[in-house]
Amino acid sequence: MWGRRGMNDLLFELPLPALFDFDVCLEYLNRSPLECLYRTDQQGVTRYFILDNMPVLIRLTVPEESKLQVTLLHGTAPGPEAQERLARYIMEWFDLGRDLAPFYRVAEADPLLQPLAQQHRGLRIVGIPDLFEALCWAILGQQVNLAFAYRLKHQLTAAYGKSLEWGGQTYYEFPAPEVFAEVELEELFALQLTRSKARTVLEVAALIASGGLSREELLAKPSPEAAEQRLLEIRGVGPWTSQYVRMRCLDDTTAFPVGDVGLQNAVKFLTGMDRKPTPAELVQLAQPWRGWEAYATFYLWRALY
Repeated sequence: MWGRRGMNDLLFELPLPALFDFDVCLEYLNRSPLECLYRTDQQGVTRYFILDNMPVLIRLTVPEESKLQVTLLHGTAPGPEAQERLARYIMEWFDLGRDLAPFYRVAEADPLLQPLAQQHRGLRIVGIPDLFEALCWAILGQQVNLAFAYRLKHQLTAAYGKSLEWGGQTYYEFPAPEVFAEVELEELFALQLTRSKARTVLEVAALIASGGLSREELLAKPSPEAAEQRLLEIRGVGPWTSQYVRMRCLDDTTAFPVGDVGLQNAVKFLTGMDRKPTPAELVQLAQPWRGWEAYATFYLWRALY
C-alpha cells in the first residue's frame, strides 16, 4: 500500500471495492459551495489534516479505476502510523469496506429506489468519522435549512479550527473538542447558534474531551440501539440527531431518521403525495429496505440536491 514519501508525492494507494464511483461521490461532496472542510474539483478532493502534530494538505484522486491515490500537496510526509490512521479515516469517509451488492439487489427490486440507484450507482454514504464533528454537524443542522447549517459550520470552524493558507485558498480542520473548554455560551451566540445548540455543542465537547464519550465506546455497544440510547442521554440530542450520527459516523446501515424533513420531502416528491409522509408511513415504506435504511435515505436525499 505504501508509496514514496515526499513533497507533492504519492503517500499510498488504497484498493477500491466494486460498485464504487469516485465521480458520483465527488458530485455529492460538491453539493454546497459553502462547504469549508475540503475542496473538490472534477479530478479529486483536497483536505487539510493534522498528522504527527503537523499540518498537511492531502489530495485524493482515482487515476485508475481500482485505486485511490493519496498524495501529499503540502507539509511534511507523516510516518507510517499516521499514514495508517489516515488510510483508516479515508476508508471510513467513503465507506470503502462495504459490499454494496446486497443494497443494489434491494434497490433494483424497489420502484422508489431503482431509478436513484441507477442514476447514482457507485455512490457511498460519505461518512463523518470524527464523532465530535458528526455530532456538531447534526446539532447545527437541527430545524434549519441546509444552507444555514453550512453557514453555521463555517463560522464555528473559522472561529475555533486550525487553518492553512495554500494556493490562494484557506483550508480548515474542524475544531477539536478541547478547544471549547474555556468558550462561553455568548461567544457561540455571536456565531448565530441558538442557546440550545450552543449549550449542546459545549456539553458534547466537554464529554468527548474528558473521555466521557467516544466513537470507540459507541461502536463497542452491543447494538446500534444501545449506542443511540447513550447519545440520547445528552441534553439537546434527540432521535433525529442520534439517528443521523448512527448513519454518518457509526457505520450503521439500519439507521433511519424518519423525522428528517429532507427524507420526507424526497418521498413526497418521488411518490407524488400531496403531503409529507408521516414517520409511521416511512417505516412501512422501508420494510423492503430492511438492513439498508441508511443507504436508502442517502440515495433519497440525492433526489433533492
